[in-house]
This record gives sequence, structure tokens and C-alpha cells, in this order.
Amino acid sequence: MRFVPVRAAILGALFAAIITLPGLGNGTLWDNSETVYGEAAREVLLTHDWVVMHVNGVPWFVQPPLFFWIAAWCAKIFGVTAFAMRLPAALATIAMGGALGYATARVAGTRAGTVAAIVLSTSLMQAIVGRLAIMDALLDLCVVIATLCWFRAFEPHDHRNDARRRTTAFLSGTVALALGTLAKGPVAPVIVVLVVAVWLLWERRSDAPIALPSWATFAAAGGIFVLIVAPWFVLEAIRVGPDAFRELIGHYTVGRYTGVIENQSGPWWYYVPVVILGFFPWIAFVPAATVQAIDTARTRAGSLERLALTWTIVPLVFFSFAETKLPNYVALMLPALAIIVALWFERVSDAVDRRAAIGSALTIPLFIGALGIAIVVFIQNNHLESTTAIVVPQAEILGVAMLIGSLATVAAIATRNWNWIAPYVLGATSGALVLFIAFIAEPAAETFKPIPAIAHVIQEQRAPASKVAIRGVSGSYSLIFYTEPGVLSLDESPAADPATICAAPDLFLVTRAADVDELTQLAGARGRNVLELGRLNGVALLHLTGSGC
Repeated sequence: MRFVPVRAAILGALFAAIITLPGLGNGTLWDNSETVYGEAAREVLLTHDWVVMHVNGVPWFVQPPLFFWIAAWCAKIFGVTAFAMRLPAALATIAMGGALGYATARVAGTRAGTVAAIVLSTSLMQAIVGRLAIMDALLDLCVVIATLCWFRAFEPHDHRNDARRRTTAFLSGTVALALGTLAKGPVAPVIVVLVVAVWLLWERRSDAPIALPSWATFAAAGGIFVLIVAPWFVLEAIRVGPDAFRELIGHYTVGRYTGVIENQSGPWWYYVPVVILGFFPWIAFVPAATVQAIDTARTRAGSLERLALTWTIVPLVFFSFAETKLPNYVALMLPALAIIVALWFERVSDAVDRRAAIGSALTIPLFIGALGIAIVVFIQNNHLESTTAIVVPQAEILGVAMLIGSLATVAAIATRNWNWIAPYVLGATSGALVLFIAFIAEPAAETFKPIPAIAHVIQEQRAPASKVAIRGVSGSYSLIFYTEPGVLSLDESPAADPATICAAPDLFLVTRAADVDELTQLAGARGRNVLELGRLNGVALLHLTGSGC
């Protein structure tokens, strides 16, 4: 039966690719995370330094290097484009679909594995994370592989018990943990160890015969982890000393948990609405699926359900206690929810719990309607009617399509001979939402991003000795990425400060449009020439030349 999980892996990866790759390079990078991570990857190629990461020509110690190494290689092949910078996340999402499909199918069959991959790939947060130039998808992939491999290594004995395969699974999971550490620091081993440890305690209480690797296997795993992780840390320490690790581990890892970084805080219940929206549209089935998973988890054969429930609860609790909060932190629990929902659909397809399934599916049209009303209210309250007019007709068509798809899902569940097709119908509907965002919404959103267009003007007109500066507006990382490293930040300099207009003899200054008159008068008083090259969304580009400073 080895072909069964392989088939689910192929189907899961293929569906993830269909959702993730089309339109991946549409639009410019989003500020702030995409552009700073994209710039760090680009400067790997500019500096030829694969040990110390740089941003704006300065050593940068915010994240470990794995994502930037992969993105740099993608840029080397495809050029420094949005597609190349987003490709590592897309590939990680595709691999995650394959891995989740394989592991679920190995326990519950091909259909359950395929549905789990479809649910994960089409959940709103995963679809977005998989299309951004950030390292979260890579971290999530490492967590998925490590967790599922260690589940294979420890799972209760049965007729398929094979010591060699268990050892291979445990060591493979350790490799994934090491790569996760190089992707985003200690969060990967911390989460996986917590999840697996709690799951093992639950397994012991269920009297399941747990398989334990030998001490030699544990020792080998430790050696593998150190062999993969240590070289970069050692080389970094040799190059820049302990300051790098105080910044990376102390400030940006431990500091994120114990304190608030960059004003990214939230209440203890912050992640509840995040999960509800992030797991749309499949969140409609989570209550009924969770009840079923808990019932199965009480039985001796419910190891996968116990793992999935633990994998859902532990990260949610862990990150809820963190002082710094970001929506993408809990993306690594979405695979567990996908397993829970997929196992529930397997039960529904066997004509069990159809009434609960119909009731759950009926909440999707209500959610779509509520979401549509919220979007309309947001547009009106923020006076965005003219700006969003280009996408409103397409959004209305998409809303109708989503409504039809959700009702078709309800009809499929209610039909005895067609209920097996329900998750595929909803998956296709949700996939249409993702592709709408990629091909319609994201290109339309370019009007909200003035910096790339301004950077294009700068690159066309600048001389080798020209300097670029920015003050009073957001988008400094975008300006660096779309021009060159060495952009001056003048946010601490008020418009009346001579240092603002005297930053360089030949200066391209990106500033607030409201400050143009004051800057022009100040520059004129000092004998400098000022040419306004354009304005976009309240941002102006000035070219200052001449002596006087």
C-alpha cells in the first residue's frame, strides 16, 4: 500500500502549486516585511557575503539566513524580481501540501490525505503566507515535516512497525528542526518539542504502546542538529562577535516573547479572530470536526487525532502568552486544523454526521455575506470609493461565485451519492478567491504603493554620484530594494533643518507632499536648485542640485 500516501502527496503538492504559483510575481513587494527580506536576499548577491546578512549596506541580525540563501539563489536564476523573492515561500507551501497529504494518507487513506492538503492550501492565511516574500512558509514547512516525522517515529506499535523506518523518520525530523532553526531561530524546535512532548504524555494516558528511539538514535539526532546549525552560528560569531546573537536571539527572539517589538502587541485573545479569518472557509467545519476528533482521541486508535488536537492547542496557547503578536505566527497550526477537518470529511463521506455537516456548511454563505458587508462599511468609512472602484465589479462577481460555491458544497453534503465531492467543490471555490486576489486585487493595489513608481523615476534619472534620501513617509525598505543600498533616512531631521536639503550635492529626496513648499523655500534660500519630479498618494519626489551647503 505504499503507493497510497505517495499518490496523496503528489495530488496535494499539485493542488498547492495550482493555488500558489499562478500570478506569484504580480505586483511589487509589500512594505515592510517583503521589501526588507527581499533586500536582505538581494544584498547577499551584491556583497557576495553568505554569512553576515546586510540591509542598506549595514550588517543586519534580525533573522537567520536560510530564507535569504534560497531567495538569493532564486534571484540568481530568475533575476531580482517579486517572483524570485516569493518563490521560496511558494515552494515551501507546495512541499507542505505534499508532506501533509503523505502523512495523513499513510494513516487515514488517500482521500483523507488529499483533502487535508487541499484544506491547507486553500485556507486564506496559508494561501497568503505562501505568496509572500517572508520566511514563515519555510518555517511552517520545517515544523510540519519535523512534527509528522516524529509522529511516525513515536507512533504506537502495529503490524507495520519497522525500527529502521522509525529511526529514519526521527532523524529526518531532526534535520527539519535544524533547517527550521536556520529559517527563523529557536521557535521551530521549541514548538515541535512542546507539541510532541504533550502528545506523548497524552499517548501514555491512552495506554497506547509508544515506540521510543534508542539512545544511539537520540545521540545521532543531536549530532545532526549541531552539524547543520552550528557552522553558520560559528562563522557569524567569528565575523561580528557576540553582538549578532544578542540581537538575533536576545532581542528578536526572546525579546519578542517577553516584550513588545515594533508596537506589535495585542490582547490574550488576539489569535482567536485571526484563526477564524485565517482558516476561512474551512473554519465553518472546525466545531463539528473538533467534536469528532475529541471523541476519536479518547479511543486507543486515535493517535493522529490526539496529535492534531495537541498541535492546534499548544501553539495557540504559546503565542497567546507572547507579548509581541503577529497574525502569521499561528500559521504553523493550520496543518493540524487541516488534518482535523479532513478526517471529519472522511466520516461525512461515509454517511455519518451529515446533519451536522449541512449545518456547518450553511454558515459559509453567512460568513461571506458578513465579510462583504464589513468590506463595504470599511470602504465607505475610509472614503475609498474612488480608489477601489476598479475592483468592486470583480469583487461582486467573486462574492457571487463564492456564494454559489458554498451553496454547492451544502448541496453536495446533503446528497448521499455526492457528499464525497463536497471538499473539492469548496476547495475550488476558495482557490478562485486566492486567484482573484493574485490577478485582480493585487495589481489594483499598486496605486496604494507609491514608492516603487518613485524609485523607477529615480533609477532612470540618477547619476553615479547621486544620493537618495527619504523622510516623513513610510516605505524606506521599498525605496532601498527598488533603487540601491545606501539610502539615507532623514526622519529625525525636520523640514526646517538644513541637514535635510544638504544631505548630498546631488540628492533625490522622497518626502511628504505637504512639505514640498517649505523644503523648496529653504533650499532656495541656500542657493540650491529644486525640481519636483512628481507626486503620488501624498508622496513627492524632489531633485536637489547645486551648491549652497
